[in-house]
Amino acid sequence: MSQLHEIVAAVTVDEPPMSRSVDQIVTAGRKAERRRRAGFASAGAAGLVAAVVAGTFALTPGGPGTAEPSTTIVAGAAPDAEATWSDAPPFSFTFRAFDAGPLRVQDPVVVSTAYQIASVYVDGRVTYDRPVEDSETPVRRDGKRPPAADTDPTQRPLYAYLTLYRPGAFDPAGVVGGTSSTIAGRQAVESTVEPAGRQLAWEYADDAWAVVTAYTSTPDPSIADLSALVTALKPSPAVPATLPFRVGYLPAGHTPVEAGTHALPGLSGISQARAGNYGGVTYAAPAPATTGLTSPYGDNEAGTIPNSVRIHVTPASSSNQQAKAGKTKCYQASGDPFCNRWTADGVVQVQVLSTGGLSVTELTRIVESVEVLDVNDENTWVPVLQAR
Repeated sequence: MSQLHEIVAAVTVDEPPMSRSVDQIVTAGRKAERRRRAGFASAGAAGLVAAVVAGTFALTPGGPGTAEPSTTIVAGAAPDAEATWSDAPPFSFTFRAFDAGPLRVQDPVVVSTAYQIASVYVDGRVTYDRPVEDSETPVRRDGKRPPAADTDPTQRPLYAYLTLYRPGAFDPAGVVGGTSSTIAGRQAVESTVEPAGRQLAWEYADDAWAVVTAYTSTPDPSIADLSALVTALKPSPAVPATLPFRVGYLPAGHTPVEAGTHALPGLSGISQARAGNYGGVTYAAPAPATTGLTSPYGDNEAGTIPNSVRIHVTPASSSNQQAKAGKTKCYQASGDPFCNRWTADGVVQVQVLSTGGLSVTELTRIVESVEVLDVNDENTWVPVLQAR
């Protein structure tokens, strides 16, 4: 696996400073992506790939509004009355990977108090959500797309994900510019998202909504293509999300908000879904609201959850900080400080970052309290609510 800084080289152009955390790298990518918005149409796939590999995409922030009426799309049969969604507790996965035509929904890997998220791939399209070697890099370090992207449609990338909200969590009326429709007998809201994306939300159960968001430099997949997910989405037995570590200390009042199993928490985890990360969790004080949502937590200008502590457990080889076996080291750059601790063999890295202004002393206390379990044996992992 190549270094994490190779993942984001296309966005930052220059190698990220050694004193940047994963969150700070992703935030830098968000800013670079926003600068590209005005020229996205001419930049084509280059801007899209660059944003994808750094996990920089964000939905347009929701606000008050009423969806406008539109036509009815018929996609498949009427809702299946036997498909019953269980009343699973937060931090549970309640669906599994499935196909819908050319769409390939993966197992969900990110979960929170309000939703769960899975990557969506499409036949014939490329999603760059893993580290790539220089020979594979889809965007040159000068930010320009290679010639193949102009002539080979399969090199025009797609970044898409499915968010399944818990009952009452999603507010369809808050979708900016949303247009109401009916798909296979279900309420739906269609909308566009920047840059060059489209989104489809539908009511998969009473007051419970699913949302597929797709960013691409081409007209496909269209809303009609995405509609295939409506009847293909089915419930599975609930399984608790687990983490490969325990946390011994947190400042008072912090509760779990979002977690990733084999992924970082949040949309960062989706943008790096195949990067080989072990897991992560975000604690916040106070926790954000679990209702009235129009996008996942941290899908904002800062790209983070306010007043939070994020803990990432990743392969040390994926970091842009040199491993120091059995040691703890803290870093201070232009953003918030963060601390790393490495296992005795230097193979696994624990990273702690706070958006709540915690001191290096507090961050050190947190990172040194983390007990790393056997990252290669999921039988040793613990449910999110038992990790602290």
